[in-house]
Amino acid sequence: MNHQLKSLVGRLAGTMLLPFQFALMLFHFRMGRAKAARARGDKGAISIELALAVIALVFIAGLVTVALVNLKDNVVKKVEEDPNYPHGGAAT
Repeated sequence: MNHQLKSLVGRLAGTMLLPFQFALMLFHFRMGRAKAARARGDKGAISIELALAVIALVFIAGLVTVALVNLKDNVVKKVEEDPNYPHGGAAT
């Protein structure tokens, strides 16, 4: 039973990370195209691909920020509901 639960949690975590995995693949794709443009000597394509790679990195940073804010909100809600914590629960 414990092994099945670990497997389920692993699969659930994998599906929750799909947007992050997509953004990371997009970043690697753009960096590969920038390297290919650098090898060809195409200055315009290099700058465009690097700009798109920066956009992908900003998207990844935004996903991480949203995940951290959601985690913080969940923890704050749980602490406020638990009476065992000081300043939390029905004691206030």
